[in-house]
Amino acid sequence: MYDPKSLKAEEFISHDEIMDSLKFAEENKDNKELIRKVMDKAALGKGLDHREASLLLEVDDPEIVDEMFKLAEKIKLDYYGNRIVMFAPLYLSNYCVNGCTYCPYHHQNKHIARKKLTQDDIRREVIALQDMGHKRLALEAGEDPVNNPIEYILESIKTVYSIHHKNGDIRRVNVNIAATTVDEYRMLKEAGIGTYILFQETYNKESYEKLHPTGPKHNYAWHTEAMDRAMEGGIDDVGLGVLFGLELYRYELCGLLMHAEHLEAVHGVGPHTISVPRVRHADDIDPADFDGGVDGGITDDLFARIIAIIRIAVPYTGMIMSTRENKAMRERALHLGISQISGGSRTSVGGYDEPEPEEENSAQFDVSDNRTLDEVVKWLMDLGYIPSFCTACYREGRTGDRFMTLCKNNQILNCCHPNALMTLKEYLTDYARPETKAVGEALIEKELPRIPHDKVRKIAEEYIQEIEHGKRDFRF
Repeated sequence: MYDPKSLKAEEFISHDEIMDSLKFAEENKDNKELIRKVMDKAALGKGLDHREASLLLEVDDPEIVDEMFKLAEKIKLDYYGNRIVMFAPLYLSNYCVNGCTYCPYHHQNKHIARKKLTQDDIRREVIALQDMGHKRLALEAGEDPVNNPIEYILESIKTVYSIHHKNGDIRRVNVNIAATTVDEYRMLKEAGIGTYILFQETYNKESYEKLHPTGPKHNYAWHTEAMDRAMEGGIDDVGLGVLFGLELYRYELCGLLMHAEHLEAVHGVGPHTISVPRVRHADDIDPADFDGGVDGGITDDLFARIIAIIRIAVPYTGMIMSTRENKAMRERALHLGISQISGGSRTSVGGYDEPEPEEENSAQFDVSDNRTLDEVVKWLMDLGYIPSFCTACYREGRTGDRFMTLCKNNQILNCCHPNALMTLKEYLTDYARPETKAVGEALIEKELPRIPHDKVRKIAEEYIQEIEHGKRDFRF
């Protein structure tokens, strides 16, 4: 039985409901009247359910697919504008007790370099990230109660927030660590985290257990119900994601959207973000070894359609794409709904302060986009996007349903848009190369008139002038 309000994983992610939905989609993929009805509903910008999204995934009419792509871009612009939020991952430790078959951190891997940052290491890494211009980090760590206990994560968060270097500050720390208890989620909330991120990897319970043969992550229910515990612990911004390529993509898309529906039904707020990683080569990992990997056929074209459908189905959520993807795929995805990307990333434990020696490789996956943050920032601006280093909503308490209300009421242009321009101005003033600064200054002049509210626009203009003269951290 499918019950989105249930707190039991196998009820709100019902295998039978997923299979029925996929059967429905297959049987109706040539039903032009029904497809048109779903597309008309999608055009309202209020979202689709998992069955409707599954149907769109089966459509092979080029005109309808093109319409989906254009609609996804329109919905992204309506909800989030042309801002692209910037962040960087910081890997604290790759010690892990799990046996995940797709991750080189699995405990059987005896030749990968095992590392754990000390608090002094973290200070050096954060200063290096601040010197690049970053304001938002995603902390990553393997699951290991001895090497990476919650106390270590909490101390690391405190260290990150304590570092004030030149004009740099990390203003938002998101955390991607293993599923844990309500009490420990409460500790993370009290430590001031932004979003709690946890990828499901796969929603197929049978496959999940095979992919996680050993370790605490083997427990499907404990992992899948983690977001409910996080929200019970007071964290109202949570980030979902699957690792596309591990399992058949139709199943994953349907399960992912059912999870979003569950969070909305139970907690009144859906996922703050949805990430769309694809399985990648890393140390002893080959994507072709998995059912949905290289031989499973997640081509760039199919991946683009998946991204577009998620944007259409869950219009309010932020969508994240990392440096797993190359420049061409990232550029394509920006037009299909992606609203956050990383820049200048390292997937090794550390590596920002000093490059990691090749013989000490500790990377979780191969990076496909190796450009510097400044190169990514200029590239985005050349494409007409505003690179945003904003963290205002988190620090103003606009999280969970308060942020979603802002987003759903299309108030981004009066709030997030000026915040994006002000944080871009900070970046340009403090970190950008001359050619990047020139492009950015012209973009700010072009974008300021797009702020609808006269008073907000005038205040933003004044703040931008004050940033030029040395003041920092203005926000609406």
